[in-house]
Amino acid sequence: MSGAATDALRVLHLDTERGWRGGERQTLWLARELGRLGHASFVAARPRGPLALAAADAGLPVVPCAPLAPADAFAAWRLRRAILRDEFHLVHAHTGNAVTLGALATLATGVPMVVTRRVDFPLNRGPGTRWKYARAAAVVAISRRVRDVLVSSGVPAERVDVVPDGVDLSRAMAVADDRRLRELGVTAGVPLVVMVAALVGHKDPLTFVRAVSAARAGGASIQALLVGDGFLIDRVRAEVARLGLDGTLTVAGWQDDADALIAASDIVVLSSLEEGQGSVLLDAMQCGKPVAATRAGGIADVVVDGETGLLVHPGDAPALGSALARLCADSAMRQRMGSAGRARVRNFGIDRTAALTVAVYRRVLSGRPRGD
Repeated sequence: MSGAATDALRVLHLDTERGWRGGERQTLWLARELGRLGHASFVAARPRGPLALAAADAGLPVVPCAPLAPADAFAAWRLRRAILRDEFHLVHAHTGNAVTLGALATLATGVPMVVTRRVDFPLNRGPGTRWKYARAAAVVAISRRVRDVLVSSGVPAERVDVVPDGVDLSRAMAVADDRRLRELGVTAGVPLVVMVAALVGHKDPLTFVRAVSAARAGGASIQALLVGDGFLIDRVRAEVARLGLDGTLTVAGWQDDADALIAASDIVVLSSLEEGQGSVLLDAMQCGKPVAATRAGGIADVVVDGETGLLVHPGDAPALGSALARLCADSAMRQRMGSAGRARVRNFGIDRTAALTVAVYRRVLSGRPRGD
């Protein structure tokens, strides 16, 4: 491996989540882009899981990895065998659970581990978390806010690099047609607001529902789609009914054409209380859609308030509703912000994410300290 500083790299991307969310899409896109750059990217994922299937479809080699728990010793041993057999230069862990498994699997192998952190939650202060993050040769934060949280949680600043998540700017973006929108209760002629998010606490979908209600109460003509699933879905539907939003806001659940629904929208929303970066907003900007969102976490790294969208304080449903009402009423503003977003998203291409990530890999393998 002495030529690792100049030669093509062999990287094992580790993500053992059971579902498919933004982090899994980023793992796939990064691995695929590294392959385009001439590096060998393998994906360690659950057999027949969505990431493993997507990686195989993209022509990426898949290493089966199905731990029963994050610290599954047998799974770590099997992963260790694959790491040594295939002579990887690095292991890149993309989730918190993957960090645990990767830290165990790389012990005494001489193979460094790089970690990506995509959420702005403080790290657990327990000894296990301290140990596994100490095992990381570098930690990639997807926004400045994530970096600050990592440092405040005890990760040395010199081991943290900010590398934003990216978007595949080369992909063709399908647009949901009128028939598809009618299936979801949407009719033409009224501005359509779409939020795509897991229905969990830190995404704060109840504030989105209340914001739609506030916008309508203020006289806005508005239709809304909430796309996603999670443990809050029943509470969200109850709030829709309580506020009399049936026929105005559809809680659509998980949909496999979320990108096409974003592309068919007039405004894209994210009401998070905490957010690593908000990669769905990159999708919105790629489609030329204005954004109404909170300032949570790393969202302000993506959305320029007053230029590509409108930002409000987290949890402030009336303010978010006012932002929606402004955008619904002003098609020229929507057009202007959408165009600005389309220009800005060029700074977030997955090719740039891959190039910055390779720079982290090279530094780790060379043993050089990070230069600011």
